[in-house]
Amino acid sequence: MVSERPQPPAPHVVILGVPVHAVTFESLLDTIGAWVARGDRCYQVCTASPEFVMIAQSDRAFRQVLRDADLCVADGIGLLLAARYLGKPLPERVTGSDGLPLIAERAARSGWKLFLLGAAPGVAEQAADALRRRFPGVQIVGTYAGSPDPAEDDELVARVNASGADILFVAYGAPRQDLWIARNAPRLTARVAIGVGGSLDFAAGKVPRAPRWMQRLGLEWLFRLVREPWRWRRMLRLPRFVWAVLRHRERALDGK
Repeated sequence: MVSERPQPPAPHVVILGVPVHAVTFESLLDTIGAWVARGDRCYQVCTASPEFVMIAQSDRAFRQVLRDADLCVADGIGLLLAARYLGKPLPERVTGSDGLPLIAERAARSGWKLFLLGAAPGVAEQAADALRRRFPGVQIVGTYAGSPDPAEDDELVARVNASGADILFVAYGAPRQDLWIARNAPRLTARVAIGVGGSLDFAAGKVPRAPRWMQRLGLEWLFRLVREPWRWRRMLRLPRFVWAVLRHRERALDGK
């Protein structure tokens, strides 16, 4: 018998078939704390962006993972703009890059144990060292690069479970990290698993973040494109996302 999934802890807006929950960093931290205290299963958090939404249009498995996630938060500014355009504004961006240190800070006070999985070899260890310096007392009980290849699932799950981690950060990029979490959550003893993309690179100081003024204006994508011009093909998803949202709303209005 399949247990009934709990209701989402926050209202949400559906953007091109993907639910995005209306949460703030503070409510996310409170929700994570409640899940850790509940201890009944592993809850999945996806940090969604317009790129996620566009991948989901053609990747049925990924689309289902986003729909089934316990929380799907708005990592990208494009989702906030789309939600506002659709008449259901979201309170703020909840990025993995900002969420990782905020969760680490709360973990240092609350005693949550963290595991950092993914990124290039050595990056998770460097990120852990940086977080320990920044938040004395934080318990990072495991780090490992590994691979999202299903052939390695058993080994990775065993490593995470043996660590006793409460919260698992997975940094394999979309959609691989989110598919990995969904595939392995039933076997994980961690209470929360969060896909965080390049956040370990930021935390380790391997990749600089955009200046604060660019972050506030939602221009981090431009900063990354200038620094990493090879990303231009991926960035083509952004105008496609805008066009798809416009077309979706037009069709909805025509159907009234």
